[in-house]
Amino acid sequence: MADSGMAPSQPLLDLTAGQVRRAVDGWHAVLRIGAVDHRAWSKEPPVLGASYAAELPFDFDFSARAYAARRLWRAMSGRAPGPAFHQLSKQRRERLGAAIRALDAHSAGGSYRVIAEALFGKRRIPDHAWKTHDLRNRTIRLVQGGLTLMRGGYRKLLRPGRQDE
Repeated sequence: MADSGMAPSQPLLDLTAGQVRRAVDGWHAVLRIGAVDHRAWSKEPPVLGASYAAELPFDFDFSARAYAARRLWRAMSGRAPGPAFHQLSKQRRERLGAAIRALDAHSAGGSYRVIAEALFGKRRIPDHAWKTHDLRNRTIRLVQGGLTLMRGGYRKLLRPGRQDE
């Protein structure tokens, strides 16, 4: 959001045409600072050289938004941005990747058996007893997980997991 000039703010970094796009909800920009991509959103088109301030709603995601805003400010100030808000484990990243692949195949009309063959290899899929095989149940859970992500569950990825889960 553009600043009124009342408080110190940071200028928007130079953007190339490929780093800004218009969407239904406003303007999305990717600011590449060092080796880190920072994403910013604005209701109005960005103006080169203008100064901007962050507006953070006090909602469920406030702590993640504040952390991201601080990382962006640190990077724009020439400081190290610091660690990401939280990291997904390797196992979680692999499962998410498999869920998205399973969802894609399911959306294209693939059967659970075809999806399982693509994910786990044809040799691991039995000719008989498919209906009770563990990989069938696992494939169904991956498709369901992909559907959950597609329906908005991906937002949970931005929040760190609870320690008691």
